[in-house]
Amino acid sequence: QRMDSTLHYIHNDSDLSTNSSFSPEEERKSKVQDVVPQALLDQYLSMTDPSRAQTVDTEIAKHCAYSLPGVALTLGRQNWHCLKDTYETLASDMQWKVRRTLAFSIHELAVILGDQLTAGDLVPVFNGFLKDLDEVRIGVLKHLHDFLKLLHVDKRREYLYQLQEFLVTDNSRNWRFRAELAEQLILLLDLYSARDIYDYLRPIAFSLCADKVSSVRWISYKLVSEMVKKLYMASTPTFVVDLMNELVEKFCRCHKWSGRQTFVFICQVKCLFIYILLFCFV
Repeated sequence: QRMDSTLHYIHNDSDLSTNSSFSPEEERKSKVQDVVPQALLDQYLSMTDPSRAQTVDTEIAKHCAYSLPGVALTLGRQNWHCLKDTYETLASDMQWKVRRTLAFSIHELAVILGDQLTAGDLVPVFNGFLKDLDEVRIGVLKHLHDFLKLLHVDKRREYLYQLQEFLVTDNSRNWRFRAELAEQLILLLDLYSARDIYDYLRPIAFSLCADKVSSVRWISYKLVSEMVKKLYMASTPTFVVDLMNELVEKFCRCHKWSGRQTFVFICQVKCLFIYILLFCFV
């Protein structure tokens, strides 16, 4: 009896909210699905109403954002039109915790929707998150590789120009942000060409190698060693030769002992000295 009364309340409440919040066209679009009971979906969509967040529960929008990938998976990409407006509403919510929740799951939603819907509906939201608070940006940064690998090559290259912006944070003491950037750059090496790596990722890697925090530098040493390995395997040897020369000039011949120590640490990771010996004696 309690369940019947609850379902009756949900059905009635969703009808009221639907009639007051949606236009006839939007109401028609929201009902073009037969996967779950329509009353249940309407109730979920109505929870993103700002007035409800103020009167019922201030955390309700965050809960909706957390559940949205699961709802999208259940409905399927063919019914994405039922959730698109709700997703855009949550992505522009005034509470940064709501936007942060979406930022941490946008890569999962991209897998569910596929490349076409991702390029059209998720990329603009993703770009907005990149310019948001650090609490939101860390969500897209932690899964940057997972999201970019789903995009077409041309679209993916557009983000090369924005990677440098991750070095700037609201709080300079937020060293974990830079450490995560170094971790993601290691994964991104497989997504870009040798020229892109040399032109865009190399300057960031050298900047991270000189970071004030030891944990960031250690991850950066691994990044540089993987970069050398990647360029060494490329068809054009010019990039790896130039990178080797820069490593020697910048660190090996540095007048500070810390710079020379950095060179040793970089060579220590992944037995990079083998590649150096190859270039010295071949």
